[in-house]
Amino acid sequence: MTNPNSIEQLSQELLDLDQVDADTGADLRQKAQEILAETSIDLLIREAIADSLSQGNQLLTLKTVGREESY
Repeated sequence: MTNPNSIEQLSQELLDLDQVDADTGADLRQKAQEILAETSIDLLIREAIADSLSQGNQLLTLKTVGREESY
């Protein structure tokens, strides 16, 4: 998963967490966590993945939590 193309693809896929099924979302999150934990990967790349993961999670929260629910 250290291929720049696959990292860029993962970054894009994380932004679509609200549009994938739960299993796919869990797989994407796991891949992101593996990259974040890998210190040999450049910090800027890890920060970009962290930002994409955060944005994707936020979009997922907006989709799955209604106005009457708390998160």
